[in-house]
Amino acid sequence: MSASAVFILDVKGKPLISRNYKGDVAMSEIEHFMPLLMQREEEGALAPLLSHGRVHFLWIKHSNLYLVATTLKNANASLVYSFLYKTVETTDSKILQEYITQQGNKLVTGKSRVPPTVTNAVSWRSEGLKYKKNEVFIDVIESVNLLVNANGSVLLSEIVGTIKLKVFLSGMPELRLGLNDRVLFELTGLSGSKNKSVELEDVKFHQCVRLSRFDNDRTISFIPPDGDFELMSYRLSTQVKPLIWIESVIEKFSHSRVEIMVKAKGQFKKQSVANGVEISVPVPSDADSPRFKTSVGSAKYVPEKNVVIWSIKSFPGGKEYLMRAHFGLPSVEKEEVEGRPPIGVKFEIPYFTVSGIQVRYMKIIEKSGYQALPWVRYITQSGDYQLRTS
Repeated sequence: MSASAVFILDVKGKPLISRNYKGDVAMSEIEHFMPLLMQREEEGALAPLLSHGRVHFLWIKHSNLYLVATTLKNANASLVYSFLYKTVETTDSKILQEYITQQGNKLVTGKSRVPPTVTNAVSWRSEGLKYKKNEVFIDVIESVNLLVNANGSVLLSEIVGTIKLKVFLSGMPELRLGLNDRVLFELTGLSGSKNKSVELEDVKFHQCVRLSRFDNDRTISFIPPDGDFELMSYRLSTQVKPLIWIESVIEKFSHSRVEIMVKAKGQFKKQSVANGVEISVPVPSDADSPRFKTSVGSAKYVPEKNVVIWSIKSFPGGKEYLMRAHFGLPSVEKEEVEGRPPIGVKFEIPYFTVSGIQVRYMKIIEKSGYQALPWVRYITQSGDYQLRTS
């Protein structure tokens, strides 16, 4: 082992678990790690290797935990980092929670208690779980990344999707999830005009999914962890029609004022509604005396960010809205030098996926034979969604 000692710290830097391998570095040295980390963060000089005197801290962050190895000079850093990342990969956070408590560091001698997850072949799920009501909640969430240039051409269009589960199931159930996966449809002869399918790219699964089964027949089969977890993620590089289209016109009058007109149009199905829409319109840094007029929602000037944020609580598909902003402008020439950042849009559309992905079924098989209810929710939201202005 290249590391002298390894520590798992909580978010405040308190040691939760530690192991001293060599004894050549004092265990108290770990007290210098968190102050050093915060200092480097403030200086903007944060690095994966921090030093205090002759002692080096090699660290990674996972969820709300820090994994830190202490070494003296000439240690094999790549070996240490490999060990830290392997620890994260092979140890589920729920298993760590069984070991780690916040009740102090008192060592209890006598019969040792090994967490059930360690002895179980399914390391991410404990045995003996019981619920009065057996339910599975499935969230299919898609983020749209979009970049449109000033003449209206789409430069970048991408969908990044995740399927998240919240599991309240007794025992040790096996779940099988069916999607309208194009490869599956072609394998089973379901492809055709009546069956809309989606071609998923860069699919990544939680460790619980049987990858060999998926590679063989595209079945997503797994014994789930208890509670919340991300089952899978995927990407689609496809030409997406902009869900909210923005047009803007900027008019300057002599050297005294500027008027901005922004038109927003919902280019999605009329039965769908975008919630919490925020349109960020850049304005010159020397603008002042703002006045606004909106056909819906409200607008406010955020001078520290040099933007107007137009907020629309509810934006139905097919609708079109206008916002006008008037600003005093002492120096028009300065704005020309600065150039204009793009307009940014935030939104969330429930009960809708832009890719058309669908959960066709969720089968829940458990030896006791109980009935369980799967609930599915679809959400499309903005990712990095920007439209450049001329």
